[in-house]
Amino acid sequence: MIEKINQLKAEIETLCAANAQEVEALRIKYLSKKGAISELMADFRSVPAEQKRELGQKLNELKNLATDKLNSLREGIETADTATADIDLSRTAAPMPLGTRHPLSIVKNEIISIFSRLGFTIAEGPEVEDDWHVFSSLNFAEDHPARDMQDTFFIQRNPDVLLRTHTSSVQSRVMEKTQPPIRIICPGRVYRNEAVSARAHCFFHQVEALYVDKNVSYADLRQTLLYFAREMFGPETKIRLRPSYFPFTEPSAEMDISCNLCGGKGCSFCKHTGWVEILGCGMVDPNVLEACGIDSKIYSGFALGMGVERITNLKYQVNDLRLFSENDVRFLEEFKAAH
Repeated sequence: MIEKINQLKAEIETLCAANAQEVEALRIKYLSKKGAISELMADFRSVPAEQKRELGQKLNELKNLATDKLNSLREGIETADTATADIDLSRTAAPMPLGTRHPLSIVKNEIISIFSRLGFTIAEGPEVEDDWHVFSSLNFAEDHPARDMQDTFFIQRNPDVLLRTHTSSVQSRVMEKTQPPIRIICPGRVYRNEAVSARAHCFFHQVEALYVDKNVSYADLRQTLLYFAREMFGPETKIRLRPSYFPFTEPSAEMDISCNLCGGKGCSFCKHTGWVEILGCGMVDPNVLEACGIDSKIYSGFALGMGVERITNLKYQVNDLRLFSENDVRFLEEFKAAH
C-alpha cells in the first residue's frame, strides 16, 4: 500500500490541466467515491492494526495533496480566463439605455442661460398661491375675466387660494421683500382651466423676467428682447413690438420674431405673414410697484413673459402640446442630440 501511495503522490504532483473540464476529470479520477484515493481508503480496513497509524497519516497527506493540487489548477484556469476575457468588470450586469433631457427642460435651461448672461438670477415661488400675489398686487381689477372659474383653478372653493395662472406671482413676492435693483427670471409651471387639445393644455410652463431700477426705459426692454431673440433663434432674427394690454404693464406690447422657418418670406407656419408671436412684455405699471412697496417716482422697470412650450414649438416644430406630457420614449429620443 505504501508503494501505491507513493506512486499516486508522484502522479498528483505532476498533474496539469488546460481547462475546467480536465480539472473535473482529474477530480473524478482521484477524489470521487470510486476514485483511486477512495479505493485505497477501502483497502485500509484490511491493514494490520500496528500499521494503521502510519498508513492513515500518509493517506490523509495524499488526499490533502490531491485537493490542494486540483484547487490550484482550478484557480489558475479561472485567473487566465479573466485576464484574457474582453469584458469591463465595472459595467452594470445588464445594459442600461441612456436617457435624454426633456425638450422643455432643454429650452428652459437655454432661456435661463441667455438671461443669466445679462445678470438675471433665478427666483422661484409656490404653485399654490393666494389672490393677492396672483391678481390684486398685479393691478387686476376685481371683475377681471382671469379671476373667473373658467380660467383659474381654485382650491377647496376658496376664492383666495388658487393654482397660479402665471409666474408673475413670483415677481410680486420678490418686490415685496426686496428693494431695487431687482433683476430676476422666474421659470415655473402654471395652471389654467382650459380644455386639453393639440394647441392648449390645463398646465404649461412659463419663464418671466423682471428688471426694476432707477432710469429703466423702454429702450432697455427692447434691447433685452433683441438680444434674447438673436441668442435663441439666430443672429439674423428680427423683432417687432405691437401695442397690447396687460393689467400689470403700461405701456404693454406683444413681441413677434421673423419666422425662423422661412426667414420672414412667409409660409404656412407663420400664416404667410413672415412673423411669429413669442411673448408679451411692457413697462411695469406704477400701481404694481406701489402695491409691492416700491416708490414708483424713483424706480421704474420692465417685465416680460413667455411660454416655454411656445418657444420649444418654434425651435423644434412640435405640432401637438400633448406630446410634452405623455412621456412617450420615442418622442423624447428625438432630442438626444439637442443638448
